[in-house]
Amino acid sequence: MIKVGDTLPAATLMEYVEVEGGGCSLGPNPVDVIAASAGKTIALFAVPGAFTPTCSAKHVPGYVEKAAEFKAAGVDEIWCLSVNDTFVMGAWARDQKTDGKVRMLADGDAAFAQATGLTLDLTGKGLGLRSNRYSMLVKDGKVVSLNNEGPGKFEVSDAETLLAQAKA
Repeated sequence: MIKVGDTLPAATLMEYVEVEGGGCSLGPNPVDVIAASAGKTIALFAVPGAFTPTCSAKHVPGYVEKAAEFKAAGVDEIWCLSVNDTFVMGAWARDQKTDGKVRMLADGDAAFAQATGLTLDLTGKGLGLRSNRYSMLVKDGKVVSLNNEGPGKFEVSDAETLLAQAKA
């Protein structure tokens, strides 16, 4: 499993980008994790699935609400990762009003989740291999802090916890 001090794995995530004026979205667009995190401070959090109860009611809204505070603490970007396809992540971004605040990145085949060792097997529940719920602060591609949730928990990967770590 990835740990503090490790470099993010080489992987390609996918992103849907909204077009101003209510036009059609653009995507899917590849996001090279190594290139996109180089020279930046990233507040990264991952969720088991888009549109799921805790993720939609608590996890994403916390980061959206605190986006300006993260920026003031020196965070360049906030990333939300989920093992969903790009189109679902684009729809979820619209639903959660993340534009300009949180980048909604799809890990469609769970390559990033598997490379970090932060997977959650929900096969018995019909959801397949997913990402565990966690957050991490990343500086220039290296993990500075990691907050991995226990099964069914939402206690340490929230926006307030990661924001406090970004301010430290």
